[in-house]
Amino acid sequence: MVYFFQHSSSRFYLAESHINLESIDLEKLTWLFGNAKNIKQDQLEGKFIGPRKEMITPWSTNAVEITQNMGISGIDRIEEVTLTKLDSPEFDPMLQQVYKNLDQKAFHIPDSPEPIIFIDNIDIYNENEGLALSGDEVKYLEDVSKAINRKLTDSEIYGFAQINSEHCRHKIFNGTFIIDGKEMKDSLFTLIKKTSKANPENIVSAYKDNVAFIVGPKSEQFAPGNQEESDFFEISDMETVISLKAETHNFPTTVEPFNGAATGSGGEIRDRLAGGKGSNAMAGTAVYMTSYPRNSKGHNWEKHIAPRKWLYQTPEEILIKASNGASDFGNKYGQPLINGSLLTFEHQEHGKNHGYDKVIMLAGGIGYAKVSDAQKDIPEEGDIIVVLGGDNYRIGMGGGAVSSVATGEFGNEIELNAIQRANPEMQKRVANTIRAMSESDINPIVSIHDHGAGGHLNSLSELVEDTGANININNLPIGDPTLSYKEILGNESQERMGLIIREKDYKTLENIARRERAPIYTVGKVRNDKNFIIEADDKTCPVDIKLDYLFGKPPKTILKDTTQSAKFSPIEYSPAKLESYVANVLKLEAVACKDWLTNKVDRSVTGKVAMQQCAGPLQLPLNNLGIVAMDYQGTTGISTAIGHSSISGLINPEAGSRLAIAEALTNVIWAPVSAGLRGVSLSANWMWPAKNDGENARLYKAVKAVSDFAIELGINIPTGKDSLSMTQKYPDGNTVYSPGTVIISAVGEVKDIRKAITPTIKTKSGTKIIYINLSSSSYELGGSSFAQSLNKIGVNTPDVSDSKYFASTFAVIQNLISNGKILSGHDISAGGMITTLLEMNFANCDHGMDLDLSTIDESDIVKLLFSENPGLIMQVEDKNVLQELTDNGVIFYELGSVINKRQVIIKHNNESHSFDIEKMRDHWYHTSFSMDIKQSGVKHAKVRLKNYKRQDLHYNFNGLFSGSASDLGIEMSRRSKSGVKAAIIREKGVNGDREMAFALHLAGFDVKDVHMTDLISGREDLTDVNMIVFVGGFSNSDVLGSAKGWAGAFLFNKKAKKALDDFYERKDTLSLGVCNGCQLMVELGLVYPEHPEKPVMEANNSGKFESGFINVNVHENNSVMLKSLSGMRLGIWVAHGEGKFSFPYYSDSYHIAMKYSYEKYPGNPNGSDWGAAAIYSNDGRHLAMMPHLERAFLPWQWPYYPNDRQNDEVTPWVEAFVNAKNWVQKQSKKN
Repeated sequence: MVYFFQHSSSRFYLAESHINLESIDLEKLTWLFGNAKNIKQDQLEGKFIGPRKEMITPWSTNAVEITQNMGISGIDRIEEVTLTKLDSPEFDPMLQQVYKNLDQKAFHIPDSPEPIIFIDNIDIYNENEGLALSGDEVKYLEDVSKAINRKLTDSEIYGFAQINSEHCRHKIFNGTFIIDGKEMKDSLFTLIKKTSKANPENIVSAYKDNVAFIVGPKSEQFAPGNQEESDFFEISDMETVISLKAETHNFPTTVEPFNGAATGSGGEIRDRLAGGKGSNAMAGTAVYMTSYPRNSKGHNWEKHIAPRKWLYQTPEEILIKASNGASDFGNKYGQPLINGSLLTFEHQEHGKNHGYDKVIMLAGGIGYAKVSDAQKDIPEEGDIIVVLGGDNYRIGMGGGAVSSVATGEFGNEIELNAIQRANPEMQKRVANTIRAMSESDINPIVSIHDHGAGGHLNSLSELVEDTGANININNLPIGDPTLSYKEILGNESQERMGLIIREKDYKTLENIARRERAPIYTVGKVRNDKNFIIEADDKTCPVDIKLDYLFGKPPKTILKDTTQSAKFSPIEYSPAKLESYVANVLKLEAVACKDWLTNKVDRSVTGKVAMQQCAGPLQLPLNNLGIVAMDYQGTTGISTAIGHSSISGLINPEAGSRLAIAEALTNVIWAPVSAGLRGVSLSANWMWPAKNDGENARLYKAVKAVSDFAIELGINIPTGKDSLSMTQKYPDGNTVYSPGTVIISAVGEVKDIRKAITPTIKTKSGTKIIYINLSSSSYELGGSSFAQSLNKIGVNTPDVSDSKYFASTFAVIQNLISNGKILSGHDISAGGMITTLLEMNFANCDHGMDLDLSTIDESDIVKLLFSENPGLIMQVEDKNVLQELTDNGVIFYELGSVINKRQVIIKHNNESHSFDIEKMRDHWYHTSFSMDIKQSGVKHAKVRLKNYKRQDLHYNFNGLFSGSASDLGIEMSRRSKSGVKAAIIREKGVNGDREMAFALHLAGFDVKDVHMTDLISGREDLTDVNMIVFVGGFSNSDVLGSAKGWAGAFLFNKKAKKALDDFYERKDTLSLGVCNGCQLMVELGLVYPEHPEKPVMEANNSGKFESGFINVNVHENNSVMLKSLSGMRLGIWVAHGEGKFSFPYYSDSYHIAMKYSYEKYPGNPNGSDWGAAAIYSNDGRHLAMMPHLERAFLPWQWPYYPNDRQNDEVTPWVEAFVNAKNWVQKQSKKN
């Protein structure tokens, strides 16, 4: 039965149940739906926009689980629909459909499961299903059918197609290349592997797992002692390995950008989770490349090519939706996105169209595992095969195969059906389960594999590739009863992991999964004869085949091509137009401000982010690299940076490859890497329009150049991915070729995160500006942003001609950084030297540079300023630095100095040019404003444009705070028990638990990890703790309102409610709620229980998630935690979508401890009444706040910390936790 609820004139909820609901259940639903009216009729009249009937949304999955946690049984699906009166309403056909009237069959899918089909003609089946099998592969399968003396099933052929797709098996990279009639000695994969053979020093695992592992530092593990139940956190030592991986999700992002990019991010996280016997994802990166968005006036370079009739989405829609999707996944999962890149490009010349119509969406990341977990164990017969995660749906069918061909080659329906959906909150539950296993003294997981392309068929078969298995298909989770066996086995519903565990260890895994609310399914057992058998309870058998047949050895791919030389027209320019050239280059998406990307993505979650995109007092996205700390001691960490140079590669693919590596390295150079350059490893991701004339030859040259250059530099490439069908075909026969692209991700172990350098100059007049050219080649404009702004590509491109000099100079700069001799530094890449110089000044509000470039051996000022020859610009104060550079053979130019004037003055020979920094910065920011209009609306985009340069960070520590841990009576790495007990309380979907637990631990608490399942079951009742903290995150993915589902779990479960009520009845208790926890405290009325009407936490006024490091003022207050901070103006992280305090009474009815320092957006990120950021109870014991103090209690967590306080061990925020600990101790003594 379908129950209808009306929330407003146009907003309705539909709840589908397989049983009749009791009146008490309907009352609970009315509360859950925000007091929506239950419409007691069988049909709703009108036209409605809602989700596609066949696609149960992740929103629904969460909503149904909320009802289960509230004690409501029988509900299968809940969806939200919108009434429309328009004849032709706008909606997203990828995700939605229009319903005419809604009745009891609103979500009924009449199809019944198809039976197993034995395929008569494999060739025809391949064509009809869009499996992208080659003729050789069809012949191979026909031979297999003869060998086993039966027809193959649809599941077997489908599984083979996904498992052996180009996407999964990299047949081109393993193929034989014949260029100009000559067979190449090495395959592409062999060329990449050569780097690890030549430079294996730091490699632990390469090319054989979901991720690569390199040697990591000794670190601290901070985790609960027993994760099968509530228990206290402990610190222990661990030896680590660092994981690195980057994935691309190009086809899905082209077709359905939000879910395409979201599942790309989720898939890459799962790859890192599946490393070894289980590893931990720490931080992510993202790269977006599209054709021109055409949303800004004055971008003349966009006007030379007419926009196509885009197949699915416009480039602007893709950029907005894809970045929303990737950001949303990370925000809800709890992975900070700390580094990235953006490129837009189109070009038409000699009848060939280049452009990123088939877009590039790269999701990369870093993490760690224990050394003991770096290698998978060998499964044994009888081991249990387990699937963790969500249900199967008829979505994500054939993504591996469809991703292996040109977009537009198959029909619209096949391509749409291949798109997956994202449920980050489900993936978080699974990840927490794996984390708990990996944090145990001995990790019992034998082997683990993510579910992605190819679904269960790929994941489970690879999991038992060396052994074999019996799988019971009826034990796999079913979200749609109409799925055929092929669809059950092959769908790519996300957020699932397959793993193998010994039978004796299964109960531990099950207990942890149940506690984390991670669905767990025992689906089969390992066998030892390499047979892969999947059968049902009725003994029907969709798969019964030897694994050797399934993985196949069809004929090797042979690629023939001839070399074609690039013939692009030369670049014409006039030095007289220099200032307009600078303004135009600054507006290109690749160069321009990326604030529209960074202001909506969480860059602080985990509390381990030591460097993200934003820098300086204005917190603008300018940093060279991203860094995470290995632990909360804040010494060792992991750095990551990105490089690409695809447009240069159109001219010269070898140079483009070297430039991509050089850019990544000139970004990662700004933090001291253990073992120097040899401590850096790379991921190489290849996106290429292969199998087109001239492109295979270009690809081979590019890969060989990457291999040779890496070997010469002494570094390795232990991981990567390829996507070699980068063309888009249009119905009119037009084909657009994405430029052949390699994206390099560099990763290294940072030996001291506190010594990392930002690009923002220190405002010290007279300090020197130094330039180092690392290219050792002539200045060229080909492939540059400058050329692009003139709608040209050019003839000659920069290069790196001396790898030994590059490596030796890298070592010298690293040494200077380690010794604290560089004040600021920035690489030269997109936009050239002029962009680098200006960007070093953008994040400040004062000072500039006075420079003379005459000593550089280049007479052409345009080439000098706009060429993208790899290089470095540094600010130094110590005069000995110049001598040290000279002594070590580094060729450098002393360009000038920092001045107390807001200009960059550039002299060159007999000419002088003065660039107004404020004016240039506005040019640079305007492109971000144009994108922000689409995601924040015109009003908020205009306010942000006005205020971004006016809301600089500045602080007041009151002169009373020393920054010394010992002055506060705390130890930085305490291993003993204090006897003062607190608990963090978490619900599924929260992600701020570990940083909060450590902040409490650092202050002196013994911290207990409590999950809602502990309270609901009665395993935990909070009687032994005196402080509880409701942590931040996205409980239930914020479905039906932030913290609404979490509140329901307390209100409608007797044991949980009693534990909470009893805790608040006591007078010796404190509570804190941060972000999602703040929303919970407000929803439950825990701060002002005496008020008849409670405040409401509303969506941010901007209508989007807001992330930033901002100023707050702590006002005079009587809060136990914040009283001693009264009068301070501090920096703090915000990361929320529903953070607006809306108060029903006048301000004198509330105690507001903290307000946002700036009244206007974005300094006030949500529009809270009276700028409120934190409220506390009348007795001062209970505090609710939206900003994240638990991510700002250590100086390196602040992206901009006072220059005169560089020796601080802790920040003032830690004092709030110490105050709480001291109060609890005082109460205990009274008792």
